[in-house]
Amino acid sequence: MKYPVYISLFLLLAAACSQPATYDIIIKNGTVIDGSGYEGFQADIGIHSDTIAFIGDLSGETADEIIDASGLVVAPGFINMLSQAHESLMMDPLAQSDIRQGVTLEVLGEGWSMGPWNDGIKKGERAYQKDFKYKIDWTTLGEYMQYMEDKGISVNIASFVGAATLRVHELGRETRAPNPDELKRMQDLARTAMEEGAVGVSSALIYTPGLYAQTDELIALSKAVAEYDGLYITHLRSEGDNILKSVDEFLEICNTAGIDGQIHHLKLAGGHNWNKYDTVIMKLDSARAAGLNVSTNMYTYTAAATGLDAAMPSWVQKGGIKEWINRLQDPEMRKQVAEEMKHKSLEWENFYFAAGSPDNILLIGFRNDSLKYLTGKSLAEVAQMRGTTPEETAMDMVVQDFSRVKVVYFLMSEENVQKQIALPYMSFCSDAECISTDQQFEAYHPHPRAFGNFARLLGKYVRNEKIIPLEDAIYKLTLLPATNLKIKKRGAIRVGYFADIAIFDPEKIEDHATFDQPKQYATGMFHVIVNGIPVLLNGEHTGEEPGIFVRGPGWKE
Repeated sequence: MKYPVYISLFLLLAAACSQPATYDIIIKNGTVIDGSGYEGFQADIGIHSDTIAFIGDLSGETADEIIDASGLVVAPGFINMLSQAHESLMMDPLAQSDIRQGVTLEVLGEGWSMGPWNDGIKKGERAYQKDFKYKIDWTTLGEYMQYMEDKGISVNIASFVGAATLRVHELGRETRAPNPDELKRMQDLARTAMEEGAVGVSSALIYTPGLYAQTDELIALSKAVAEYDGLYITHLRSEGDNILKSVDEFLEICNTAGIDGQIHHLKLAGGHNWNKYDTVIMKLDSARAAGLNVSTNMYTYTAAATGLDAAMPSWVQKGGIKEWINRLQDPEMRKQVAEEMKHKSLEWENFYFAAGSPDNILLIGFRNDSLKYLTGKSLAEVAQMRGTTPEETAMDMVVQDFSRVKVVYFLMSEENVQKQIALPYMSFCSDAECISTDQQFEAYHPHPRAFGNFARLLGKYVRNEKIIPLEDAIYKLTLLPATNLKIKKRGAIRVGYFADIAIFDPEKIEDHATFDQPKQYATGMFHVIVNGIPVLLNGEHTGEEPGIFVRGPGWKE
């Protein structure tokens, strides 16, 4: 049957309109900085399902959703190399403090991981829950990670298996070395974690019980993980007075085990240690030149956040929190602890001394509601309020709060922070939870790095101070950590890669969190896509939860 011309044109148009869109999302008119470190270029990006399907000119193509990125940078989603979001994501899966900075992957597990847990570990974890309360419906690390994916989260997650977790699983809180059978079981647990998808093994060597592990124990665990091409990552045994020896231990572990290694949150703690920076970097550069693949990560602040356990000798903490508190109530032991807190030590990491003054120690986290009014005050202020010495005040608060009490220590130099940012093998981390400004976190007073670390890099250090070019910063936030973790098809904008994308204005991205007012979202990040699903559009969270468990190189399906 023949139709008049105008009817034929109408039918052709109707047929064209009935065809499905070519892509789910097209990002148009942006400057693509693809994570390689090379200069940005103008291109459109077509996304199909969870994958980048096309990069180039898409002016004639259609999509269910068009994102106009005119004047904006289109980058791979950022990788947070040390996240403490393992509990906070259970309470709030939206991860707004990081999503609003462009983070699409949280790497968990600093020395301690959410599996493998036996009944004894589970009992201890249940007893210690206060602000974050949750059911423990898993045993292995892989089961926890899958539990989180099934529950629904806005960010992707990966995890190391914790060396301290493996130790407690087999030895409890004992301070001795494992016997051969115990060590073999620890290695087998590490192998299982790698086959479940862990990215490596981690240690945190200033905290009990992790600090009880000697070098040969860490080498043995690293050898097991090296069988799967995993990474050894560590909070050094000392970041201050004994840092040079601690870097040597790190390099010995990596070299002997035949494993790639990374130092968590590299820092020189304490003004009297700042001049050791060049020696530390010389050791790392020499090892790299000799063929050892070692690297570092950092947060972009001159203050660290941890607990009052880093202000007290390790002997007083043996056996866990109950034993620690019992000793702190013994008058003679209190005198000994107070005296040791005042002096530099090569036997334990003394952040109390490194801070230089109790004025430089900020209290930010209590379990006990009756103590939360002290949040945001310095240790010196609380000591003056109570009429006790700062050392006595610190001990009293641990006892009263039945916790290590979360604190911020002002320890590092701005000059060293800037030097570290420029290191070619430096990636970045928040070392913080993913939280929000919602009421459920009202009593929580985080380090500002939780809300500002990545925006601070791009705003303060890249745009304003020009420490490194934007292309270098994007590389260090994306492809560099993805390569170190050996995760597949992430960390770059390439056809066939997962569509994890951050779209921001390089002239406007800015951190606003301060130590006084830390819960302030960064601005300038407009759109964030995780596995092809927008989780941030026009600066607002969409409520979507497309995050998945990103598995490491040893995963056996």
